[in-house]
Amino acid sequence: MATEKWIELEIARNAPLAAKRGTRVLSNEPHARAAHYDEKAGRIVVDLTNGTQFAFPPQIAQGLARAKKADLKEIVVSPKGTGLHWPKLDADLTVAGLLAGIFGSRMWIRELASTGGKAVSERKAVAARANGAKGGRPRLVQEV
Repeated sequence: MATEKWIELEIARNAPLAAKRGTRVLSNEPHARAAHYDEKAGRIVVDLTNGTQFAFPPQIAQGLARAKKADLKEIVVSPKGTGLHWPKLDADLTVAGLLAGIFGSRMWIRELASTGGKAVSERKAVAARANGAKGGRPRLVQEV
């Protein structure tokens, strides 16, 4: 099927501008050069193009939380370094998002945060018993 002439003209007219914008973005933002799973530290380590490095525990990232160590080891850096992909897990995270502290969708972050209150520990049980011995949680008093 032949492409309409006007489409070809638009592409030819806009391609240099798009390439210029892409070059500017790539030069102004750090991108991943490499990434690996550090089994000893239990962290994903990302080497950036600006010479820095950052790491994060996979348990806090969407798609990686319950992954096996062998599956975490296989990380593919996108061609331009803007994303990380775990083929065996079908999980993707953006480098910009990770640097901003975003380890998944809003729904994932809410789910992750809600598990904090459900944690069970001996310390928490002792505190709950002590609070119960005092009559429980104080009633909320509304001021008029």
